[in-house]
Amino acid sequence: MEIKLDKDERIEDLQCQGLKIIQNKNLYTFTSDSVILANFINLKKEDVCVEIGTGCGVIAVLLSAKVEFKKIYAFELQPDMSKIAGKNIILNDLQEKIEVINDDIKNFKQHISPGHVSVVFSNPPYIHGNENFNDSKSLARHDKTLSLNDLCKCASSILKFCGKFYMTFPANRSAEAIHCLIENNLEPKRMFFTENGKKESILFVVEAVKGGRHGVKVLPTLETNDLKGEYLKILHTKYFG
Repeated sequence: MEIKLDKDERIEDLQCQGLKIIQNKNLYTFTSDSVILANFINLKKEDVCVEIGTGCGVIAVLLSAKVEFKKIYAFELQPDMSKIAGKNIILNDLQEKIEVINDDIKNFKQHISPGHVSVVFSNPPYIHGNENFNDSKSLARHDKTLSLNDLCKCASSILKFCGKFYMTFPANRSAEAIHCLIENNLEPKRMFFTENGKKESILFVVEAVKGGRHGVKVLPTLETNDLKGEYLKILHTKYFG
């Protein structure tokens, strides 16, 4: 379907079953974190899902190529990013599978019923602080509009019992993330770290289950970059099916 591009928007090939993505160079653009999370998420064809902070919609779009699912409600606070996400859904003819909702996730009860969702996933804001940022890139990176505790609280409220929550977070805040998950009745079940090729842990990726039993499987570290810092085009497949 032909989509009218606004100024500074471009269409990129996701190199995955013909999927494409629109991005705006002046707004927040997706990173490898989104690709890693999309590959880690497991869905079933009957799953109804919620994404918290969809950005340009890349994770939901990638999931459409990987697995069957019933529906994804993709929440995005920023109007400009929500507009791009909506374009990407149309561009890839996914209107029946993915619905973009331009609203704060804390207002989710206005759109969906609590406790009836199978899977929630998020690549959330991760920089802690109260700086007065108001541009798209800063809002996407700083947690002033969505704290870690608010994220976990919303995810737990949205999920049904034994529903799954997937998230990424900086490795240096992983202890804080695990604490918040457990405090909100989300028990970590699978987790791993990514490493940048220089023996430095960068990203923490976790699958948690609402009301799950204690016990977590720690998967081997995923190396995402070579020694020069170049992103590896072929990621390890030890976690991804």
